[in-house]
Amino acid sequence: MNTFNKSIAVFRKEIAMEFRSRIALSALFLFMVITISTIAFTTAGEKIEKYIASALLWIVLFFGSMTGLSRTFVMEEERGTSLLLKLTSRPIEVFFGKLLFTMTLSMSLSILGAGLFLFFLPSLIIGNMMLYWIMVIILSVCMASAITAIAAIISKANGKGALFPVLSFPVLLPPALLGIEALSMAIHGANISEAGSTIIVLLSYAGIMISVSSLLFEFIWNE
Repeated sequence: MNTFNKSIAVFRKEIAMEFRSRIALSALFLFMVITISTIAFTTAGEKIEKYIASALLWIVLFFGSMTGLSRTFVMEEERGTSLLLKLTSRPIEVFFGKLLFTMTLSMSLSILGAGLFLFFLPSLIIGNMMLYWIMVIILSVCMASAITAIAAIISKANGKGALFPVLSFPVLLPPALLGIEALSMAIHGANISEAGSTIIVLLSYAGIMISVSSLLFEFIWNE
């Protein structure tokens, strides 16, 4: 079985495990609903500045990802299945299988969070809806590209819940600043061409993070 098929097999295993116990997915959904509804109730009757709205949306997406994506490798250690993966798959196959799953989950969470954000804040008018959704998807890819390797690092450490956001935040700060600016441009109604340079930088960031993580993953996975 080649590398691609092995990676797909790891991805399918992750999907099956996630849907087998839907408690985690339900908890993530409730987290999104509670967080966004709290923002909506707190700002009820007030007009939110568009730049502040984009920052609030990023905060929701960031902490939603911190809640769900950290479990990618932690579950392997808790259930004792990491050894089986090491025996049956090469590190590069595990990495890309996990990365594909993390991207899928990150995109799902981000689209759900962005949709709920618009639902609970109907007074917020998006000037360029297409750019809004493009930026949500690109930001989810950036988060997944950085978080996959970090999740593997913290899976064997004590205090996983506290350590994961601490390590992730500095790495995700550059796309966070660019993402807030791009989301603000989408809300203001800017054209996609005006956000072109930001999109290129974010995609380059994701590509660099995936390349570096894939090169370092064998050392991280086998330690």
